[in-house]
Amino acid sequence: MIAVIDYGAGNLQSVIKAMNYIGCDCIVTNEKERILNSDGAILPGVGSFGDAMDCLINSGADEAVRDFVKTGKPFLGICLGLQLLFGGSEESPDVKGLGLLRGNITKIPNDGGLKIPHMGWNSLDIRRHDGLFMGIEGEPYVYFVHSYFLKAEDENIVSSRTTYGTQIDASVSFENIYATQFHPEKSGKVGLQILKNFVSLTGR
Repeated sequence: MIAVIDYGAGNLQSVIKAMNYIGCDCIVTNEKERILNSDGAILPGVGSFGDAMDCLINSGADEAVRDFVKTGKPFLGICLGLQLLFGGSEESPDVKGLGLLRGNITKIPNDGGLKIPHMGWNSLDIRRHDGLFMGIEGEPYVYFVHSYFLKAEDENIVSSRTTYGTQIDASVSFENIYATQFHPEKSGKVGLQILKNFVSLTGR
């Protein structure tokens, strides 16, 4: 069973629909014990960094995430769910993130008249063909919606990158933590394969 963490600020329905499509049982919950007893956990996210952290804290899901990661079972953050894993964001300078990974979350520069947010399909430069990217070759296109981007402190955790006016760390992998800036649940066959790969990491 995969827990999709409901903290009141995530785009849950598209994630649930995709998980059901690939035949994976999942529960939507913010109850710590149900999350900890799951084989894997997914943290979706849309909206602002500060509002999402407030929701995480108010629901108690912040501690549930930290404790789940300590179990060593696979954890997946999606979009804002990736950014929340870091210490903070330029979007909400006074708000502390979960601090599970180290890096800077800053606004995408609009040099050259780029449209912000970065919204739509973009290709990935996959750096590690393991974990989420098992069996995925070439430079696949995935779907992004974001105004802020990650520059990881340790480039060794970066599993893929994309370019939109600047180089963006599009996904990370560290021990049992996996996270994508893009939305696999909205990324067609490639995204569904990424979700299948995550489920396989749980042993299911």
